[in-house]
Amino acid sequence: MNDTLKINRNWWHSSAEGIPHLITAVPGQRSKQMHANAARYMKGLSSQVKLFPVCFEEGSGITLTDVDGNKYLDFSSGIYVTSLGHCHPKISEAIAYWAKKLMNAHDFTTPVKEKLLEKMAAILPGKLNAVQLYSDGATAVEAAIRAARAITHKHEFISAYRDFHGKSMGAVSCARMHRSETLSYGPMRAAGFYMVPRPDPYRPLWTKADGTIDTDAYIQFYEQFLIEGTVGNVAAFVLEPAQGWAGSIFPPDDFFPKLKSLCEKHEILLYDDEVLAGMGRTGEWLTLNHWNVIPDIVTFGKSFGNGFPVTAMVVSEENGEALEKISASSSYGGNPMACAAALASMEVIEEENILENVRTVGSYFMKRMQQMKMEHPIIGDVKGKGFLLGIELVKDKITKEPFAEAGVSVYQKAFRKGLAWIPAGHILRMSPPLIMDEKYAAMGMDIIEDAISEVEKEFGYK
Repeated sequence: MNDTLKINRNWWHSSAEGIPHLITAVPGQRSKQMHANAARYMKGLSSQVKLFPVCFEEGSGITLTDVDGNKYLDFSSGIYVTSLGHCHPKISEAIAYWAKKLMNAHDFTTPVKEKLLEKMAAILPGKLNAVQLYSDGATAVEAAIRAARAITHKHEFISAYRDFHGKSMGAVSCARMHRSETLSYGPMRAAGFYMVPRPDPYRPLWTKADGTIDTDAYIQFYEQFLIEGTVGNVAAFVLEPAQGWAGSIFPPDDFFPKLKSLCEKHEILLYDDEVLAGMGRTGEWLTLNHWNVIPDIVTFGKSFGNGFPVTAMVVSEENGEALEKISASSSYGGNPMACAAALASMEVIEEENILENVRTVGSYFMKRMQQMKMEHPIIGDVKGKGFLLGIELVKDKITKEPFAEAGVSVYQKAFRKGLAWIPAGHILRMSPPLIMDEKYAAMGMDIIEDAISEVEKEFGYK
């Protein structure tokens, strides 16, 4: 592989010319037919597919093309995955090189794995340099749970309302479990897993006299919960740095520094699950970097390999030996193709100044959404950092009653206008590719605002 391969950072511009470009009503006839055929066999589809059953066959940069020839502006990144654009030439070439040379060697060292590990150690803060590699986020989370137990010799875990960590037993026990899900996960969450509220500035449980959120009250509740709600064997607090599935919800800036202090006081690990938010999406390698907090454990996924299935679990150097005790390796984790995808992705972030672009265009996104909030009666709140964004729709700005029906309608209307993106009930989620410039950012927001205006008219707000 040519280690010096550099790609013009505007490589995606030609494929984006003229988007969105719709030549049929969408979803088109071929999409409908192919989806119907696949749905005979494929079950358990996501809500975004059920709400808009389009069939994609090609992607380039910020552009997606369906089987009917319609071209869409991507505001999803494959649900936070293809963050550096679909089929980035450098990343695709790196994967192809190893696909032709060595596809798997279990957990033996390979040249590309050596380089990836060195790169990870260089960009991660503190002494986060004890690494294990996996092929999906839930597996990395499960490994992190086992690692926390091995490090602390404790067995309990505390996570937060509306966080999401995966769909395997330990991971789902750290998240909301609906009644219907107990058929597959059991009649209760796994023993020793507890949940507490986390600060949501728009919907606070505790406020100060001036009406602003009271972060100290949350920390005080956690302190009391450790005494009254657990048996005193808490291995780790498990949290997303910003809640993705819940709707791009960020805590107040003082939350994680105070939580870290609480963890240190009680000898509890802080486990930062960056599977969704990490690797540049908020303008930092780690979202937790925004608050100058170094976690004890961190997991990566989704955009780590820009679409290739590769994830990681990392602990601090002093706790690295604990990984020897948990049978940490896996069949596919760290294969040469996966390592090549992750390494190339990290190099692209550096070579194309992606973090700077995310901060700059992210500032535009927030200003635009704040303006929309002032002008639209059903926008209750806007939230985000960088390219992890959300618009919360409400029936009334005073009562803040969620407006889920509007969320579904806005999602479908914007998709019909050529915007491929993510539904989330009453909170509209946006995760554009990190390469996107302000021109296409504005284009996507125009489509969303048009859809919101149409929905407001339909529901009698205008």
